[in-house]
Amino acid sequence: MDRQHERVVVTGLGLIGPCGIGIEENWSSVLAGRSGIGPITQFDASTFPSRIAGEVKGWDPLRWLDKRKVKEIDRFTEFALVATRMAIEDSGLDLTDEDREEAACVVGVGMGGLAPLERLVDTLRAKGPSRISPYAIPQIISNMASGHVSMMFDLRGPSICTTSACASGAHAIGEAAWMLRTGRARVAVCGGAEATITPSAIGGFAAMFALSRRNDAPELASRPFDKGRDGFVPSEGAGIVVLETLSRARARGARIYAEVSGYGCSSDAHHPVQPAPEGRGARVSMTRALHDARLEPSTIDYINAHGTSTPLGDIQECVAIRHLFGDRARPGNGLWVSSTKSTTGHLLGAAGAFEAAFCALSCARGEVPPTSNIVEQDPACDLDVVPNEARRRPIRHALSNSFGFGGTNASLLMSAI
Repeated sequence: MDRQHERVVVTGLGLIGPCGIGIEENWSSVLAGRSGIGPITQFDASTFPSRIAGEVKGWDPLRWLDKRKVKEIDRFTEFALVATRMAIEDSGLDLTDEDREEAACVVGVGMGGLAPLERLVDTLRAKGPSRISPYAIPQIISNMASGHVSMMFDLRGPSICTTSACASGAHAIGEAAWMLRTGRARVAVCGGAEATITPSAIGGFAAMFALSRRNDAPELASRPFDKGRDGFVPSEGAGIVVLETLSRARARGARIYAEVSGYGCSSDAHHPVQPAPEGRGARVSMTRALHDARLEPSTIDYINAHGTSTPLGDIQECVAIRHLFGDRARPGNGLWVSSTKSTTGHLLGAAGAFEAAFCALSCARGEVPPTSNIVEQDPACDLDVVPNEARRRPIRHALSNSFGFGGTNASLLMSAI
C-alpha cells in the first residue's frame, strides 16, 4: 500500500494488563522483567494440565464504571472502556462536536465474551431457555468493546471490531491509522481487549498442547527464544492508543509518543495453527510495513517480536527476521529483538496493541525491554534477543509483530518524531 499524505501519530496510551493498571506500572514491569504471571484464580483450574495465566490483579470495574454498565458488559469490554478513558486522559484530547462526527473507534478482540457464553450454555442445560439473561448475547459478541467505547465517549465515526486472533489489536491500529491517512477520520481510538481466562479457553488451548505447563514456577513459564520453552501463557487486559494526524496533534500542542510510520499485513495461506515454512508470511508482513514507511531494513533499531514461547513459532519468526534483515540481524550488528510476552504473557487479541504501545514508548524514551527468562538461548533463535536486562539507546524505528491462528499476520512500525 502506498503512503498517503497525512502522517499519523500516537498521542495517548491506556494499558491494563497482568503487570499493572496504567502506563508506568506496565512499562516499569517489562523493563525490570517483573512477571505478571501466576496461578489462575478466576476458576478452579486444579484438574487442568496448565494452571497459570496473566490475570489483571485486583480488578474492580466499579472504580471506574457504574453498576448498571458493569451489569450489561463482559470483562473484556470493561477493560476496553477503562483503558480508553486512560488513553484519552493521557492524550489531553478535547473533541468538538464536529470532531466527534469523524472520530473512529477500532478495537480488536480475539474471542469475545467466553465467560458469559459458558454461563449461557450452563443455564440453558440446567434451567432451559426461559432463564437465559437478556444481557447474554450483548456480553458475548466481540464488537461490543468498540460499540461501548463509541457510545461512552461519543465517537460517531467508523466503529469497527477487528477479529484476527492474536493479530487483532495490531490490525486495529493499522486500519485506524489508514483511516486517518486517507482522510476518513480525524482522530481514532484503537487497540485491543481480551478476557478469556476461562475453562473453555484454557482447556481448549491446553488440548492443543499450546500452553506452558510450568505450573510450579509461573513467573518463569513464558520464555521466548529459550531452549526450555514449552508453550505460551495466556493473559488478559487491554491496550488502547489515541491516534491523530501529525498536523492536528501539533496544532493543539499535544505530546507525541511516536509516529505510526508503517503497517503491513499478510496471510500465510498454509495451516490453521502452524506458521508457514521459512516464516514466509511473517517476512511478507514485515516487508510491507517497511515499504509502507519507505524504510530499509538497515534503519530498524528494535523489533518487539511476536515471540510467544512456543517451540515452532519462535523459530519461524527468527528465520523470517534473519531472511529479511540479513547481516543486520546478526548479534552485535545493531538490531535488537525482544519479546515482552516473557513478562506479560500473551494477551491474545490485545497483544498487538499492547506491544505497539511498548514500541511507541521505546521510541519516546530510548529504552528497550528485555526478553526475560533466558537461561539457555535456543541456537535456532540466533538473534540479539536482549536477554534478561533492559537496554538504553535512541530508538529511531521500532517494529512490532503480531501473528495469529488462521495464518494472519500484522506488523506495525513506530518511529521517533
